[in-house]
Amino acid sequence: MTLHAVTSQDLRADAAPAVAVFLHGYGSNEHDLVTLASALPEGMPWASLRGPIALAPATHAWFRIGEPGNPDPIAVAAATAAIWTWADAALPADTRLVPIGFSQGGLMASQLLRTDPSRVLAPVMLGAFVQAGEQPGDAQLRETSPAAFSGRGSEDRVIAAAAVARTDAWLPAHTSPVARTYADLAHGINAQELADVHAFLAAETAMVNL
Repeated sequence: MTLHAVTSQDLRADAAPAVAVFLHGYGSNEHDLVTLASALPEGMPWASLRGPIALAPATHAWFRIGEPGNPDPIAVAAATAAIWTWADAALPADTRLVPIGFSQGGLMASQLLRTDPSRVLAPVMLGAFVQAGEQPGDAQLRETSPAAFSGRGSEDRVIAAAAVARTDAWLPAHTSPVARTYADLAHGINAQELADVHAFLAAETAMVNL
């Protein structure tokens, strides 16, 4: 499974220590989150990936929707493996991923952290949720509690309530979360959230020589 990506530059040639990876939501594509590059620390390169499942022209997903908020673990694992395969091919081995995902893409951002914590820095989940069940890196995360950002709108009715509750319980048990809820925001991203993401990433990547 080969993923298509648009990138800010030649990622392998520049060999940056950290690369932001944008992961779109259901029914979108790799161009959707490119505007979020404005929230990145100055000098951080980025890549925006296309989900492996084609729903229609220019419309993709990371996994198909079955039970809302409780996707098929096999499908999630396949999509996660595809992202790591892309990273192995596109980036130097010591590059850390800064995954920034919206909705389904936010779950994928958390899956990257939960499958290989050592390769992930400052994950950002926007209007998202986490997968049910224990993941390979969860035990390590309970010990290390790395920083993570989670933001959602107070009026978001897209993500199932059970998945939101699961996420709210998982985050403080496995990360040092910066969690924000935005008044009057539905299933989307607003300017205040982008400003908060920028502040979070600036603080968490300050020691990385971009």
